[in-house]
Amino acid sequence: MKKHILLLFLLSGFGITQAQELGKLTVGKIMRDPVWMGTSPSNIQWSADSKTIYFQWNPEAEKKSSWYFITTTNTKPQKLTKTDELNLPSFRGTFNKANTQKLYEKNGDIFLLEVKTGLSKQLTNTVERESNVNFSDNELSIIYQRGDNLFEQSLTNGVLVQLSNFTRTKKKSEAKLNPQEKWLKAEETNLFDIVKKQNEEEKVSKDYAKFREPKRPKEIKIDDASLSSLQISPKGDFITYRLITRAEAKIADVPNYIDDSGFTTNISTRTKVGAKQATSISYLYDVKKDTVFTIKTSDLPGIKDLPDYVKDYPIQLAERQNKNEDRAVNIGNIAWNPKGTKAVLSITAEDNKDRWIMLLNTNNGSLELLDRQRDEAWIGGPGIGGNLGWLNDDHIYFQSEATGYSHLYTLNISSKLKKQITAGNWEVQSLELSADKKTFYYTANTEHPGIKHFYKVATTGGSAEKITTLKGSNDVSLSPDEKHIANLYSFSNKPWELYLQANKAGSNSKKITHSTSKEFESYQWRAPEMVNFVNRHGTKVYARLYQAKNPDVAKPAVIFVHGAGYLQNAHYWWSSYFREYMFHNFLADNGYTVLDIDYTGSAGYGRDFRTGIYRHMGGKDLTDQADGAKLLTEKYGVNPKNIGIYGGSYGGFITLMALFTEPDVFAAGAALRSVTDWAHYNHGYTSNILNEPFNDELAYQRSSPINFAEGLKGHLLMCHGMLDLNVHFQDIVRLSQRLIELKKENWELAVYPIEDHGFVEPTSWRDEYSRIYKLFEENLKK
Repeated sequence: MKKHILLLFLLSGFGITQAQELGKLTVGKIMRDPVWMGTSPSNIQWSADSKTIYFQWNPEAEKKSSWYFITTTNTKPQKLTKTDELNLPSFRGTFNKANTQKLYEKNGDIFLLEVKTGLSKQLTNTVERESNVNFSDNELSIIYQRGDNLFEQSLTNGVLVQLSNFTRTKKKSEAKLNPQEKWLKAEETNLFDIVKKQNEEEKVSKDYAKFREPKRPKEIKIDDASLSSLQISPKGDFITYRLITRAEAKIADVPNYIDDSGFTTNISTRTKVGAKQATSISYLYDVKKDTVFTIKTSDLPGIKDLPDYVKDYPIQLAERQNKNEDRAVNIGNIAWNPKGTKAVLSITAEDNKDRWIMLLNTNNGSLELLDRQRDEAWIGGPGIGGNLGWLNDDHIYFQSEATGYSHLYTLNISSKLKKQITAGNWEVQSLELSADKKTFYYTANTEHPGIKHFYKVATTGGSAEKITTLKGSNDVSLSPDEKHIANLYSFSNKPWELYLQANKAGSNSKKITHSTSKEFESYQWRAPEMVNFVNRHGTKVYARLYQAKNPDVAKPAVIFVHGAGYLQNAHYWWSSYFREYMFHNFLADNGYTVLDIDYTGSAGYGRDFRTGIYRHMGGKDLTDQADGAKLLTEKYGVNPKNIGIYGGSYGGFITLMALFTEPDVFAAGAALRSVTDWAHYNHGYTSNILNEPFNDELAYQRSSPINFAEGLKGHLLMCHGMLDLNVHFQDIVRLSQRLIELKKENWELAVYPIEDHGFVEPTSWRDEYSRIYKLFEENLKK
C-alpha cells in the first residue's frame, strides 16, 4: 500500500514538473517551426451562391495547410478531399448583372459558373493563357485577353472575334531603304519597262486582296514595349492601354554560396534608388474612328511644379526652372461609368508629390481635372492609390488624405461638387461597394488607432453603422449576397480565428475554428498594456508595454522597433511579429520591461504621422525611441543605464541609428537585416521618403547609419541573411568595413548563409535570438 502511495506521489510530482516545463518559455521553444503553436485559418473565400465558406487550415499539424469548408447552416469545419479541392472553381471572377452567372479564369482558361447549380462550363482550352475576362454589355458574349490582344466570344454560338491587333514583329517590307538602295531601286524602275509592269501588277494584286479582305482591327505596332492595363469600354467603342518602355539600369546581384552545383552563383535582384525608371504612355483607341489618341498629360494642373526640397539646392533649382519640363507621371487603370459614356482615371507624379483624378475626353484624349491632392512629402495612405470607381453615370467615389486622414469622398463630375462621406481623426483602411452601389462597406480604426471594426454607410452619406463588436481586429469577407460576413478575428494574445456573423449590427458572432495547440495554451500569454506618451514634438505616440512580474534587480528594459517603416504594431490584435511577441513574453519572464513603439512614420495614425520622417529617417522615428526610454525610466522604474534596443529591417536601421547617435541612451542593440545606407535600397520605397540621392543628397547623408558609425559606444550585434534579396548583404558588409576602419571593437556580425530577408529555418531563428538574448543578458543586467 505504501509503495502504491509513493508511486502515486512520484507520478503526480512528475506531472507537476512536466506541466511546469510545458508552460515555460525558452528561445528554442519559441523559434521552432510555428506549426507547434497551431495554425490559424487563412484565405477566406465565399462560394458564388453565398452558402459556403472555404478556407485554408491546418488543425492536424501536417506539412501544409488544406482546404476546409463550412456552410451558413452547418458550421462544423469539414476537410475537402483532394479531388474536390482540384475541382473548386476560382474564387476570383466577375458576376453578370443578375448574379446568376460568374466568369472566372483557372489554369489559364475561361470557365462559366451557373450560380444556382454550382456547375461550371469550360469556354476555352488553349495553350496560351486567357485572362481579364468579363461579360459584354449585353451579356451575350464574353471579352477576355489572350496574349497582347482582346477577344470577344459569343455565348450563344461560340463565334470568336478579335477586337484588337497589337503586333510586335516588324515586317521586312517595312524596313527603311538607305540612300543607296533607294537610288538603285529608282534607276531600275526607270530603265526597264518589265520592272514597271511587274510593279503595276503587284499593286493591282494587293489592291484586290485588300478589297476582298474582311475588316480587321487596326494594326497597332508595340514592338519591344510592355503592354499593360488593356481594357475595353462597356459599349466596345474604345480600347485603352498603356505601353511601358523599360529603362536600362544596372541590376544588383546577390551571391549564393551554398548551391547544389558546388559553385557560387549570382541571383539577379533589383536596381538601387535613383536608377532610371521605366516610362509609360497611355492611349485611347477609338474603334469606330479607327484612330489612336495619346492620353495627354501636358495640361495637368501643376505638371511643371517643382517640389519644395529643391530650394535647398539653388543650382539645381535654377537649372530645373530653366528647363521648365513636365514632370513624369504614371496613369492608372481607367474606370468607365455604367453606360460607357464617360471615363475617369487616377494619375500620380513620378516624384510622388501629386495625385490627380481626371475625366477623360474620348474625342481627343484630353483630360479635365476633377480632384488634385498635393503633398510636399509624398502621396500615400490607405486606399489613395486604388479606390476609384463609379456610383452611377454621374458620380464617382475615391479616397483622399485632404483632411490629414484617409477618408471617403464622392464627386459629381458635371457640377464638380465634392462631398466627404466619412470624417474624423481615423482612417478608412479598406473599402468595398455594395452590389446595388448604395452602400459603402469599410474597415476603420474609429474607436482607437489599434482597433479595427467593419462599418457600413450610405453612399449619400449620413451616420455609419458598426457591424462587428469584438475588440481587436476584424478582417471581414462579405458574402456575395451581402447577408453574412466571414470574419478573421484576433486579439493581442489570441491568434486569428474564423467567426461567422449576419451582416447586421448587433448580431451574434459565432466562433468557427479553434486553432491553438495545447502546448501553446499551457503558457499564460500576456495581453500587452496599451500605453501612450507625448513625444518631444507634442505628438501622442502609442506603444505596447510588457511588464515583468518579478523585475530583475538591475531593472533592465528592451525597446523593440518594428520593421517595414509604414506598419502598425501597437494594436489590440495578434501581431505579424508573433515570434517577437513570444520573445517579449520570455524577456518579461526573465525580469525585463519591454516597450514596443509605433514610432513616427508608422501606419494607422494619419498623414502627418506617416510623413513625419520625410527627408530624415532616423529623425523623429528615432527620437520617439529615446522618448520611450525616458518614459520607462520616469514611470516604470527602469534603470537608464540598462536599456537595450533591437529590430529587423527598418527596425534594424533604427537600432543602428540609436547606437550611433543616441549612445548614452542605449547600452546595447541588435540590428537585424538592417539598411545601413539608403542610397543602396530600392527606388519605390526610398524615393518617396528621401527623393533621389543625386537630387537630395542632404536627405541621404543624414538618414544613413553608415555616416554615423563613429558614434558607437554600446555593444552592437548585427545579424544578416546572405541571400537577402531585399536589403542586400552588401549593406552590412559595407558597414562592417566602416567599423573596422574606425577601429571599433564592441560589435559582432552573425551571418546566415541560406536566409533571405525573412528567415525560414527554425535553426536560423533560434541562433539569431539566442545571440540577442545573450547580448541583453551580458550588457543590461549589470
